[in-house]
Amino acid sequence: MQLDWEKYTEIADKFQHKARYEDREDLRQEIILRLAEASSNDGDKPDNDSWMYRIASFTVAQYWRDYYKQVNGIDCGRCSNAQRKKCKEQNLCPDYCPKAIEIESMSKPITDGDGDTIELWQTLADDKAIDLDAWLDAKTWLAGCPQRLVRIANKMVNDKPLNQKELTYLCRYRQKELKKHQKALF
Repeated sequence: MQLDWEKYTEIADKFQHKARYEDREDLRQEIILRLAEASSNDGDKPDNDSWMYRIASFTVAQYWRDYYKQVNGIDCGRCSNAQRKKCKEQNLCPDYCPKAIEIESMSKPITDGDGDTIELWQTLADDKAIDLDAWLDAKTWLAGCPQRLVRIANKMVNDKPLNQKELTYLCRYRQKELKKHQKALF
C-alpha cells in the first residue's frame, strides 16, 4: 500500500498554526508521522479524510496536554469531563488552565524582609551551613560548663571509654540538670 505523503502534509499544514510559533514545525512533523502510522496499520482500507482530520486534531490536543504538563506540572487528563467542558465553553484552553501550578524560576528576583532585592535561590536553607544561633548557645553553654564535663564529652566524641569516676560524675550532672529543667517547667 502506498502512503499519501502529499495528503498528510496538506492536512498537517492546516493544523500546524494551532501550536505555539516555535513548535509549529515539530507539530507538523508529528501529525504527518501519526497519519502515516495510522495508514500503515489500517491494512487495505482506503484513506478517509475524516479520520485523518480526527488524528490531526487528537495530535494537536496531545501537543497542548504535553505542553501544559511540561510548563505547569499538570495536564487536562487529570481534570474531570465536566471541568474540561467548562474550560472549552469559557475558551480557557490553550491560554489558561484553572488547575495549573505556576512554576517559578529560581533566579526570580524577590524582596526580602529588609527591603533588599535578592534571587529566590538565595532564600533556600543550606544543609551544610552552621546554625549560628545554636552554635552561639552551645559556645555560651560550654563557657560556663565545668572543665571536667568538657573532658568527658571529648572522650565520648572520640569513642574513648570512660572510667567509673567519670561515669558517676556524668550521671550526677545529668540528674542535676534534669531537676533544673523540671523545676523550670512547673
